[in-house]
Formats: sequence, C-alpha cells, structure tokens
Amino acid sequence: MISLQGRLIQSRLSAGVCLPNPHMRIIAIHLRHDKDRIEGGILHGLRPALRYNRDTATVGDTDAQGIRRFGMGQDMQIDRKNNLPGRIVILGAGPTGLGAAWRLHEAGYADWQLFEKDSRVGGLSSSYVDDRGFTWDLGGHVVFSHYDYFDRVLDSVLQNQWVDHVREAWVWMRGRFIPYPLQNNIRHLPSQELLACLEGLLDVRDVVAPPPATFADWILRSFGPGLTRVFMTPYNRKVWATEPAELGTQWVGERIATVDLKRVLRNVIEGRDDLSWGPNATFRFPRQGGTGRIWEAVAERLPTERLSLETEAIAIDAAAKTIRLSDGRTTSYDWLISTLPLDLFLGRTLALKSETTDPEFRNGLRYSSTHAIGVGLEGPVPEPLASKCWMYFPEPELPFYRVTVFSNYSPNNVPQPGRQWSLMAEVSESSAVRAGQGGLTGDEVVRRTLEGLKAVGFLGPEVAVASLWHKRLEHGYPTPVLGRDRVLARIEPMLSERGILSRGRFGAWKYEVGNMDHSFMQGVEAVDRILRGCTETTVQFPDRVNSQPLRPKRKREGCEPSSQPSM
Repeated sequence: MISLQGRLIQSRLSAGVCLPNPHMRIIAIHLRHDKDRIEGGILHGLRPALRYNRDTATVGDTDAQGIRRFGMGQDMQIDRKNNLPGRIVILGAGPTGLGAAWRLHEAGYADWQLFEKDSRVGGLSSSYVDDRGFTWDLGGHVVFSHYDYFDRVLDSVLQNQWVDHVREAWVWMRGRFIPYPLQNNIRHLPSQELLACLEGLLDVRDVVAPPPATFADWILRSFGPGLTRVFMTPYNRKVWATEPAELGTQWVGERIATVDLKRVLRNVIEGRDDLSWGPNATFRFPRQGGTGRIWEAVAERLPTERLSLETEAIAIDAAAKTIRLSDGRTTSYDWLISTLPLDLFLGRTLALKSETTDPEFRNGLRYSSTHAIGVGLEGPVPEPLASKCWMYFPEPELPFYRVTVFSNYSPNNVPQPGRQWSLMAEVSESSAVRAGQGGLTGDEVVRRTLEGLKAVGFLGPEVAVASLWHKRLEHGYPTPVLGRDRVLARIEPMLSERGILSRGRFGAWKYEVGNMDHSFMQGVEAVDRILRGCTETTVQFPDRVNSQPLRPKRKREGCEPSSQPSM
C-alpha cells in the first residue's frame, strides 16, 4: 500500500531533464480528493489493473494481458493530473521498442503507440521459417543477461520453454579445431606460432604505456605481436569489415576475453584446454521458434490496439512533434522513442536532415551489413559437430567469420529432429569491402559460403542439402569507429531537447550495449526516464553495466538514481 495523498515533488520532466538531486527524480505526484475519478479506478487512461482508493493505491499482480507488475512498488508513481508526459510514440518493435512498450503497459500508462514497418515483431532478433520448415535467426543470438529484471520478464513470457547450454565455442584455423578463447589454448597451434604467441604475451605483461588510441593498439598491447598476427587482427578485420586501426576501444569491455598468462602457461605445460572460459560461458535458447519467439511472446502480452504493424515512419517533424506514416496518416507525440538506425532517423527528420551530409557524421556513424546464410542438411549431425555451439573463422580465404550449428541450439530448429541438422554462417560486408570487391551479390555470397563449408569438411558428397536460406541485413553492426563518440555527443542533445530518445542497437549506435538484454533495457530505462526522471544507466554508462558480473545482476525494482548527472 502506497500513501499518495498530499505528495508533491518538483519535477522538470517535461523539459527532458533529470535533476541532480536524487529526491527530485521522481515524477511529481499530487493527488487531490477527487472521489469520482479515484474510486472509478481510472486516472487519465490508466488501466484498471492499477486499483486506487482515495488515500492509498495498490497495484494488481497481473492485468488483462497477464503482465506481472515487476517492481511496481513505491518507485512507479504517476501523476494523474498535470504532470503526465503526454503521448509517447515508439518506432520499431525490436527488443528496445518492445522493452519500452512493456514498461509502459506495466506502469498502467495508456497514452502510447508503437509503429513497426514489418509484419512481425523482433527487429534484428526476429526468426524465420523457410519453405522447407527450417527455423533461422538473423545471426547467432543467444540469451545471457546482465539484468535480473530482463530475466524475470523472459521467465514470465516463456516460462519453462528453454534449452540451457554450456557454451562450446571453437576456432577453426590451420586445418583444425582449437578451443575458444584461442589465447588460452595456443598449445594447439603449430610450434613456431605457439612460440611467437608466448613470447608476445611475455613481452607485454609488464609494459606500462598510455591508453591505446585505437583498437589495433589495444590488441597489440593486450596480446602481443604473435596472437595479434595469428588471430586477433585477421578475425576482427572479417567481423567488422574494417581495419582495426580505424576502430576505437570504448566498445571492448566484456566482448573479448582477456589474457590470464598463468592460466595460458599452465595449459601449455599441462596440456589442458579451456572450453567455457570468459564471458557468456552459459546461455539459454527458446525451445521453439528461435530467438524471435521471445519477442513474439512479449508482444502477445501487450494490448493489440497499441501495436501497429506494417506501418513505417516516413517523415518526422521534430518542431511540430508529428510523424507522417506509410499508410498516409499523421500522428503526434509528446515524447518519441525511436529505435530506427540513427542515420536513417536523422535523414527522415526535417530539422536534422542536414546532419546526414556532414562528413564527420558520415564517418562517425559507419556500419557493416550482415549476410545470414542457413544450410539445412539431411541426416544426423556429424560427431565432430555434435556438441559444438559456434565456431570462429579468422582465415581470410573463407568468407564467413562465424558458423553456428543452429540445430544444436534447439532440436526444433529443424523439421525432423534427429534426422536433419542445420548450419548458419555469417558474412560481413561494408562500403570498403564492397568497393574493394566490386560489389557482393547475394548469390555470390551464398556460393562462396557453400564452397567454404566444403573446404573445411562440413559439406561433402555424402551430405544432402535439404534447404538453403539467405537474408541480408543492411544494418548489421554499428561499427565503433574513431570519432563515433564525438558524433553521438553532438546528436544526443539535439534530440533530447526535442523530446526524442534514440535507443537500441542502432538507435543509440553503441555496439557495447547492443545485446538483446541491453537493448530491451534501453527501452525500459527510456520509459523510466520519461515517467520518473530516472538515469538511463545502460546507454549512459556502458562500462558500469558490463563491468558487473552476470550474477548478481542489476535489479530494476527502483530507479537506482546515479550520483552522476543525467543527460
């Protein structure tokens, strides 16, 4: 029970400013004795699941859609009269947009609408079933989380519909499988390369130097010249389709397993392997429907009238706060949460179009495109691949940088479990790669991928291909190039002062917080900022989020205001 009568806390939420005093980061609340509106249980369109009486309020456990009210105690307080943020519009039904919608609905806030251009939800985390019945993701998505709140939401929507895995990742190079992370398992390298890697690690262990200026510098200082040459540079060149010297270092965080030299030496001397060492050592995956099933299940718990599929934002008037939609309608907003790629969003926003022609802008917001190629195969999975999750391929003669044994994630990813299996390869391209190769057609990428799978022995005359699927994502990964942060620091205030929060993998353009859990929580935290003036920890302080162990995780029961000023 929450006493609401007579509480009034100053707020500047309407100005889009989080106040430095943590006691002022709560939305102003002032409930007057309005018997009819309170006893009716409806406050400015709040759903009846929020049950109010005159002096106190309690929050129901579930609403009509079955959403559990996580963390809906004293932290989730909404002004009923003069301080409501108004109409909130969300663009995009990927993890970020659905995170925002979930949080709004959980709060009982009704004045919102989500628009999605596609006929399905999930965005970059969608799944597809091809015409042969094989299920495919748009890349190697797995679920490992930094947030207790995120886990509880997923447990609520999918309950026990999960397959749990201990990560078994490998590196294919020099004609053999080597356990990942390679730096812990260099004993499998040819002797000359093994010695070069060891000498490099010993040389850099006690080096004192200023912070590295580029990712190339970071690699060399962290791993030495041997591992840099053998694996780190060629692999990252393939992933990013960009030279490591053009990348910054702000994104690294937990993305790359660091070096424990004692562990490396022990493994070499004792002949040990590390198979599940480093970040995301365990993960889970939906039993049915691929990764996309997560987001379908989230959407199913939201009011259908708030979700508009096959409706794209064509033009945004940030001054008038209106959006022209693909169906000819125009809608208005007071706050806009956009998950569109930032470059596209600015190009569609009348007042900000000029930013897209700025050379610094174009160079700072670079991205790579991704080809996902799925190969469905007849027969049982071969024994060498029977327990593997995914494999990395640093050698340049192979087009793909990663291959996932997708049928190992869930047996239901193939139409006939036990009698069929599946591989999914990922190929990156960028404007630089396209310029150097004279363009990459889909057919050419698929052809080269099949040739590469044959070259490493995954496909052969005895292996029958049951299905072949290909999808290209124009925006695959936001590239963390040098100069990115200058552009973001320039753009963010321009959007915020107009009541616009650009969030998500490509909305925020921060790869370091671009996983599904990060993306979902960006939406949740954007709503918490709008409704309660909270600090957006994930997008503002990625290092703080990623430096925490996965358990215990960051909880979202309350606002958790930061001592540092918000945007």
